[in-house]
Amino acid sequence: MPIRTARTAWNGTLEQGSGQVELTSSGAATFDVSFPRRAADDAEGVTSPEELIAAAHSACFAMQFSAEIAAAGGTPEQVEVTADVTLGPDPAGGFRIPRITLKVVGYAAGLDEAGFTAAAESAKKNCPVSKALAGVGDVTLDVTFEG
Repeated sequence: MPIRTARTAWNGTLEQGSGQVELTSSGAATFDVSFPRRAADDAEGVTSPEELIAAAHSACFAMQFSAEIAAAGGTPEQVEVTADVTLGPDPAGGFRIPRITLKVVGYAAGLDEAGFTAAAESAKKNCPVSKALAGVGDVTLDVTFEG
């Protein structure tokens, strides 16, 4: 099975330091990271682990959703997936990810709204990234069928 690698170089303390995350396997990009930008409402062009998790979750979900639609006898026509990953305080101290919201908008030939929604629910359950994030307390799915 494939292994994908990312590397982070960090300099300084949590509050004053900064770093860069490199998508090593693909060589696709290197992104700046900093804790103050991570904990702020405005990222100001700096990414965070939560944004990278959101990217991974939305991409994985979209792939799994496509497979679930096909298994239900449909053909994905147009689907857009957004993942919102929330960083919040951990009652035990520090921070945690208390909530992820997946939003799906689109339609698939051969499926009605009920079939489309059922495929989305199945994708939420079976997506490998969803499985990896099973420790997140609140993962919700918002489906908008445009058929």
